Amino acid sequence: METNSVRCLTNSLSRFIHLMSCQTWKSMPTQYLKSMAALLKHLKPLLDDIDDEKIDSYSNLWKACENLDKSVNAAGDFIERWSPKRSKILSVLQTEQLLTKIRSSSLEICGILCRLLRTSSGSSGLAGVQVCTEIMHCVQELQSWDTERISKHIEQALKSKNEELVSCNEHLAEIVGSLGLVSNEELLTESIAVEKERMKVESSKSNEEMDQINQIVDLLDLIRQYTLKSGLSGSMNGVTIPVYFRCPLSLDFMSDPVIVASGTTFERSSIQKWLENGLKVCPKTRQYLSHINLIPNYTVKALIANWLDDNNLKSPDGSEIDKVNQEETSQTDNFSSQDIIRTDSFRCSVHSSDSMSRSSLEAVDVGGPSLSEEVSSSTCRSIEHSYTHSRSHSAASVLSSSDIISEGTLLSTSKVGKGSLDDYSRAISLRSADSGYDETTTSVHVDELVQNLKSPSNALQNAAALELRLLAKHNMENRVIIGKCGAVGPLVSLLRSDAKVTQEHAVTALLNLSLNEENKAMIALTGVIEPLVHVLKSGSDAAKENSAATLFSLSLLEDYKSKIGRSGAVRALVNLLGRGTSRGRKDAATALFNLSICHDNKAPIVKAGAVKYLVQLLDPSKGMVDKSVALLANLSTIPEGRLAIAREKGIPLLVEIVDVGSQRGKENAASVLLQLCLNSSKFCTLVLEEGAVPPLVALSQSGTPRAKEKAQQLLSHFRNQREGTSKKRS
Repeated sequence: METNSVRCLTNSLSRFIHLMSCQTWKSMPTQYLKSMAALLKHLKPLLDDIDDEKIDSYSNLWKACENLDKSVNAAGDFIERWSPKRSKILSVLQTEQLLTKIRSSSLEICGILCRLLRTSSGSSGLAGVQVCTEIMHCVQELQSWDTERISKHIEQALKSKNEELVSCNEHLAEIVGSLGLVSNEELLTESIAVEKERMKVESSKSNEEMDQINQIVDLLDLIRQYTLKSGLSGSMNGVTIPVYFRCPLSLDFMSDPVIVASGTTFERSSIQKWLENGLKVCPKTRQYLSHINLIPNYTVKALIANWLDDNNLKSPDGSEIDKVNQEETSQTDNFSSQDIIRTDSFRCSVHSSDSMSRSSLEAVDVGGPSLSEEVSSSTCRSIEHSYTHSRSHSAASVLSSSDIISEGTLLSTSKVGKGSLDDYSRAISLRSADSGYDETTTSVHVDELVQNLKSPSNALQNAAALELRLLAKHNMENRVIIGKCGAVGPLVSLLRSDAKVTQEHAVTALLNLSLNEENKAMIALTGVIEPLVHVLKSGSDAAKENSAATLFSLSLLEDYKSKIGRSGAVRALVNLLGRGTSRGRKDAATALFNLSICHDNKAPIVKAGAVKYLVQLLDPSKGMVDKSVALLANLSTIPEGRLAIAREKGIPLLVEIVDVGSQRGKENAASVLLQLCLNSSKFCTLVLEEGAVPPLVALSQSGTPRAKEKAQQLLSHFRNQREGTSKKRS
């Protein structure tokens, strides 16, 4: 039996060596195993020369041979099943595990053979000098075999991440270079392969294997971060591509950005490859995708078009980004040009018609979560820096769009380059009483203002808050200096000031400071939500407006949608929506829309009475039809929202919007009606009674692609309902 173990091993070695000699793949796993096969060639003759009697008398030898035989056969099976489409990282890890076992067993066998040689000096088979030399040569080869493998770099990279060490770039560089993950295409292919492996392991319910796959998923995220930071393939004609214009899955430049059900934006071609492979989770958030519809992200598309234009670049595929959308955008966007001029940088404005509204106020899809774009923090940073006019003035002193255009200083906000931003700031300053605040301040001066904020004198507090508000209005450097000098905490404290003017200056200063990402995070950490809610309830009209705007700005931070939703902000915003100034209602609608992207916030928004006011704002004379119907589209995805829409008699108005509204309004109104009809036969009857069929037929032929889809779904549902009724009667 023992003799057979050694003979089985020699046969296995022969098959393995032959198998590896036939391999033509130049991938890392194959090369690793080929190098080991070359080493095993030295071991096989030594085993062939062993006397059967010696094998039987040395139990450790046949046990070691059995272990090596299993490992060699496993390596052979692995290479026969392996495909270049498999994950490179996983393949290398599995290969190295096999090689470690083969090397360990081989060294053990050589050690046993050395001991046999010493105890059998009289035997001509093992006592010869030549055999001794061959064994020692084999041992040296195995010991010197390169053990600095990719798995060690992977282990160190993950360890650095888990322990939050400063850098693991050296390890990541080694992984990327060794595995050939330099190109975006290779990174996308690897991501898809890893997710396929994860699905297989998930079905097998192996916790150990699942832990390994999850670590590889984390590693791919580290590789993407490393690739972005190191600037690999990150420029066009020498111009660095902003991080937020690159697909979070493939890192490709996003010439056609689309939104998936999780609310994350990807390059269409990249996410399509992902979905075509049957993958059902979002590559970024790891959430299960309830549907695979891809919604164009007009905000990011417009930003990219502006960036290309400002840098005299063309899209890599040669297409004219956003040109096909501009005519439709000018007709259907949800915000007017005057809204743009009267709002802050966080409004994410890039066109005079506010192209952000196209993605921010998207219709929701039936049967799934809101398809509205949940703007990522990186995209918002881009948007925030693309438009520097902050809303430092009260409603009485802010310029209208006609004021700006009549000056001839700036004809369009669609240019987001530095020069045009400076021109815009100068245009505002020329018409403002505070034009001297464009200059960069100093830390010493800001320190004095911070001390005045803490003064018991309300006059000093008021003057300091006003000056900080104005210093942070246009100048980004001032925002950084003010944040670093510790002004945020004292400004938050002044939100509870009994002096309404001081309160207004403080909340507007915080709004302007929040345009800097570090300041925004700092403001959020001060527990600012409750003080902002206090301003919403008790402040002046301008303070309420800017408090709502600040809440919107903070809601762009990860996790803050739910935190704001759990506070008393929702009810206060709904009150502003119903009873505020025209501008206050718009600010409240914008903030509530962004909060409604978080599913948990939808029911509280409905419970607070938002639907009643939104239905009232469907009146065209209010100037908020598109914004209101977009928020209703989000709220209609829950039963409470649908019931409230019907109870507040919103159905007739929605049918009217489908008939005579803007293109975007028609799309969102059709989405609401579809939600109502699919979930209630009673609501379906009400929709039909309002004469919805003719406008839906027209929309199915002439609307936007999504509007056509919604209209066709509704008409099909009506037919099915009618046919079902006919069958029952017959």
